Amino acid sequence: MPGSHLPLMEEGMARWPFGPPNAGIALDFVGAPPSLDELRALVEERWKALPRLTQTLVAPGAARTGPAWWAGRHRWARRDGHSPAEQVGGADDTLREAVDRWFHTPFPAGRPPWSLHLLPGSTEGEFSLLFRMHHSLLDGRSLTTLLRALLDDGRPLDGPASQAVPGPRRRTASPGAAGGAPGLLTAGRAVPLPHRGAREPAYTVVRLRADVLKAAREAVRVGEAGSARPASTNEVFLATVSGVLRSCLSAAPSAGSGQVWLSVPVDERPDDCGEFLGNAFANVRVPAPVSLADPTARLAACTGLLTTVTRPRRTSERLVESTLGAVPGATLALAGGKIFAPAYAPAACSYVHLRERGRTLAGRTLRHLTIVPMVPPTDTVTFALGGCSPGHTLSVATNSGSQDAVLLAEAFLDELTLLARGTR
Repeated sequence: MPGSHLPLMEEGMARWPFGPPNAGIALDFVGAPPSLDELRALVEERWKALPRLTQTLVAPGAARTGPAWWAGRHRWARRDGHSPAEQVGGADDTLREAVDRWFHTPFPAGRPPWSLHLLPGSTEGEFSLLFRMHHSLLDGRSLTTLLRALLDDGRPLDGPASQAVPGPRRRTASPGAAGGAPGLLTAGRAVPLPHRGAREPAYTVVRLRADVLKAAREAVRVGEAGSARPASTNEVFLATVSGVLRSCLSAAPSAGSGQVWLSVPVDERPDDCGEFLGNAFANVRVPAPVSLADPTARLAACTGLLTTVTRPRRTSERLVESTLGAVPGATLALAGGKIFAPAYAPAACSYVHLRERGRTLAGRTLRHLTIVPMVPPTDTVTFALGGCSPGHTLSVATNSGSQDAVLLAEAFLDELTLLARGTR
């Protein structure tokens, strides 16, 4: 809410130490692009009732050092009379150029920390919409809610529904699915990344072949005979990332031992809060089966890891959250060295998708959905899978070496192919 302090998760992203906490989604379309006036009119019509998009982020102190910074908290301030259409612009940048320029530059103070850009496509007759945001403002579910509203069968979003903060009941990952969650500060095993090239943020995008992904899903069937289903795309995603990490460990035999953890965001919205705009997710850690040599065995180990249940939040959970949130600067300073360490979670896996088929924008067909994640913690990697009915796109972000994102994306494609073949 405007004027309120940020929850602990959002405060942590506002204090992100690895670069501006900017993230986003690009939607690629086939067809002649709309004019900026058309796009601004559509944004004004569909998003005009959303208070979240008029808020600005206010830091706790003038300087990012000293007691005021560590003891204080960020807060949201309303910018009355601000139209969301003012945040829409155009540029001649490619997605790669936009990432290099905009995603490593902080948003200006005093303006809502988001923007929507109309970009040219890679070939004539194509274009992209790139939504860029400060991650404290919105999460991936919020982005798909916003972007879905712009499409041809969308509708203006409801202001009250967008502010319906998930309350006592939350969707959470079922502890039984993963054999019990690790402790909050339980460390695991770091995974050495390639470390090729200069140490700097790197980002790359690859397309997944639909036939290969489909074959990979069929490599393991889940459930009782007669009603078994193929593995889900998300389960294939986790298993393939586990194969990539296994290959990294094989290249560095002295990397040590222990459980390797994957960090995965889980949407906490219950069904009656599906249009809430903000951050309503929790990062959970699940075991990566890196000890298993057979790709299908790894996929079998990943099935059910992200089974969710909706339940009331426990008293202990609320107590811990309120205690840590009371002094977020100190909490993050003490915990940062642990939760950002490669041994805590060497890889993050995020999957964002539009489920529905036949998506168009003013008659132009949606072709790809591409995620731009935040710069990850040092010596870790973020794999981000974007999906829509025509297919899936993988984004990889690192800051361990300028060539690492490309190398890890290529390794992902190799591991996915092995899984699809069902052989090692």
